[in-house]
Amino acid sequence: MPTSVKDQNLCRKMNAPELFLQTELDQGGIHQPLDEERSLHFREIPLETKLYRRRFVVLAVFGLYSLVNAFQWIQYSIISNIFSFYYSVPSDKIDWLSIVYMLAYVPLIFPATWIMDRKGMRIAALMGAGLNCVGAWLKCCSVRPDLFSVTVTAQVVCSIAQVFILGLPSRLASLWFGPKEVSTACATAVLGNQLGTAIGFLLPPVLVPNTVEDKDLMGYNISLMFYGTAIVSTVLFLTAVVVIKDRPPLPPSRAQAVLVKSLPTNYTYRQSIINLFKNKSFILLVISYGIMTGSFYSVSTLLNQIIIFYFKNEEMNAGRIGLTLVLAGMVGSVICGVWLDYTKTYKMTTLIVYILSFIGMLMFTFTLGTGYLWVVFFTAGVLGFFMTGYLPIGFEFGVEITYPESEATSSGLLNAFAQIFGILFTLIQGRLSTTYSPLVGNIFLCVWIFVGIILTALIKSELKRHNVNICSGHLTHQAVPSECPSDKASSSIKLDCPPAFLHETSL
Repeated sequence: MPTSVKDQNLCRKMNAPELFLQTELDQGGIHQPLDEERSLHFREIPLETKLYRRRFVVLAVFGLYSLVNAFQWIQYSIISNIFSFYYSVPSDKIDWLSIVYMLAYVPLIFPATWIMDRKGMRIAALMGAGLNCVGAWLKCCSVRPDLFSVTVTAQVVCSIAQVFILGLPSRLASLWFGPKEVSTACATAVLGNQLGTAIGFLLPPVLVPNTVEDKDLMGYNISLMFYGTAIVSTVLFLTAVVVIKDRPPLPPSRAQAVLVKSLPTNYTYRQSIINLFKNKSFILLVISYGIMTGSFYSVSTLLNQIIIFYFKNEEMNAGRIGLTLVLAGMVGSVICGVWLDYTKTYKMTTLIVYILSFIGMLMFTFTLGTGYLWVVFFTAGVLGFFMTGYLPIGFEFGVEITYPESEATSSGLLNAFAQIFGILFTLIQGRLSTTYSPLVGNIFLCVWIFVGIILTALIKSELKRHNVNICSGHLTHQAVPSECPSDKASSSIKLDCPPAFLHETSL
């Protein structure tokens, strides 16, 4: 139902009792109105929605195998000096074991999102869980000082798995959760990935201590970590096969029900990509999201080197600082998700969190040299709360301003730019930190995050998915031949509504 008197009045002002749908080919000037049969279908059949308890199990299983994948991403870099010694390779090659996650994502995102869009969420989820399992077992075969190439191959397989994982949170949330819980569900799905990163900061320094005097013992400890990860990955893959389905029998929200009934027969993945790249607000979000998330990837990858530069022989505390950063971010994610579900103030929340992340990065940068570890723990927590908490906000904001395009496609593009910026920032910050000092590298990130604030402020907020959901009390649909003036060329499915009804709502 409309969430306020203002929303109710806006609904009443429409020519019909709710938002209307029109199918058309976007761009190119070709318009295809709904045929008579489809229009009659909308008028006569109400949109049924239902929430299923299974949604919590699906969310939990996805979160757990996402956790393991994130753990495998960070397990090398947080003890990079140990793996560098064990395999007798320079530290920059160990850094590439983290960078390969970002590098693989960019060329593979388009085939991966095509699979999600055309073959369904289940196939994509099982590919992610399955490849994650295969990569974990390959690592078990790489525990020998002369088998660095095998561990690289294994990490490449795991990096391909994460292509099918990172774009799923918003898709899963939209397909299984109702409008009052969708942002919280997305934040919870992202939480699994963040928790995996946190465990990746915590466990490797504990499981693989720096036993430089006994390389055989070091290899034994590494194998214990790898075998444990492989066993857990296998159990989660088998569980995913049983639990995860494409979608529930009935959609959870009006926005999803509309898509199920109105997707045009000539819809193409290529057209959806074109639509997204022609959406100026989405392009601004893609760049600003890439800057923020790329900065987080860079800091996470280089954290061990940064901490050891200022605090010698503190590998264990480097892991604990990383744990603090991510745990604080997990709290921030959940709080932001609940806040978005309650207020629907996507742009305001995104901009505020971005500004506070910039302040947190400044605090972290200029307190590293104080010599007090407890200060670094505190500033890392502040940085993590906002920087990591931003991740689900970006996903959900992207879905809102690009609806009715596929959530997997919009999230996939957000992540692709995050990987591109992550690679560039990690390489540049790493070089600046090595050539000059970590202070210079961190200042480099601060400048870019400030640029991201400006880009975020320029985004035009149009909550298209929310606008469909708030008129959920009405039972009929009507096709109209006219184009929505305020939403030209945004999608293959058009929403016809008053311009005032599209903008972000506030408290």
